[in-house]
Amino acid sequence: MKQQTQGILTSACFALLCSLFASVALAQSYPTKPIRLLVPFAPGGSTDLIARIVAEPLGKLLGQPVVVENKAGGGGVIGALEVARAAPDGYTLGLTTASSAATNPAINPAIAYKPLTDFTPIINMVATPNVLAIHPSFPAKDMAGFLKELRARPGKYDYASSGTGGIGHLQMELFKNLSKTFVVHIPYAGSGPALRDTVGGQVPIIFDNLPSAMPHIQGKRLIALAVATPERVAELPDVPTFKELGLEPVNRPALYGIWAPKGLPAPLVAQLNAAVRKVLQDPVVIKRLEATGSRVVANSPQEFAAQLKAEYEVYKKVVDAQKLKLD
Repeated sequence: MKQQTQGILTSACFALLCSLFASVALAQSYPTKPIRLLVPFAPGGSTDLIARIVAEPLGKLLGQPVVVENKAGGGGVIGALEVARAAPDGYTLGLTTASSAATNPAINPAIAYKPLTDFTPIINMVATPNVLAIHPSFPAKDMAGFLKELRARPGKYDYASSGTGGIGHLQMELFKNLSKTFVVHIPYAGSGPALRDTVGGQVPIIFDNLPSAMPHIQGKRLIALAVATPERVAELPDVPTFKELGLEPVNRPALYGIWAPKGLPAPLVAQLNAAVRKVLQDPVVIKRLEATGSRVVANSPQEFAAQLKAEYEVYKKVVDAQKLKLD
């Protein structure tokens, strides 16, 4: 019996060693062909732009092209699902955002992937501020007046979003929950149409990505009330953060990270994290990213995993508290 147990243990140790050697050998030879970086949104938006800024220098560093492929649909769900179903060999990666990793899964339990268990987090590359903004015709020009007006006339005003389950939708619902206000959600088929109608005055309120809203704020076609970012934005020095206004949980910048299918070997995770971090130290890359309104984060896989978990849990609580459902 003792000899049988020792034999089993020896076989298990041998199998473990073989697995470790195979992982190390894979990391040493990786990559040997182009890598796909799936962006779960259409070309031209912030997610696509950030992916392309990083992909080219990352490919040069790894010695194989990193090819950006746009797989839009479902608020980031379709592209994320393709990543989840891919082989965990390092040749299919995904650009992930709060929409695909947190807000949409929080509101739609029928999504065919689990954001916290069906992926391997690699790195959060950058954080981008979001902004709560109003049309100049709104009968208030700062947050104090805005809250007073909303509380005096609950349900009178609408807000635009890129669609049900998107970051603009759930971040505004988080704001509503904390501020004890009620405005009506008007979902659009994308952030572009939502922003266009807010600038045009058809809808008075929007919670949007700052880079896309900034030209309209600077052109006085929108008024920024607060930014969701740790510190004030240099280009908008008079606009407070949500933390300054006593609404710190709303202070959640958009995240743009990279994840892979579940089960990506640890040596590849470490190799990819190190390579992306090196790219994000390049002054040219930093300048191009900062031009989008983003700031470099470049955290570890463990930190990114914890961040994704926190995002999902926050927005799941919002969905439950606000009794939100898909339209």
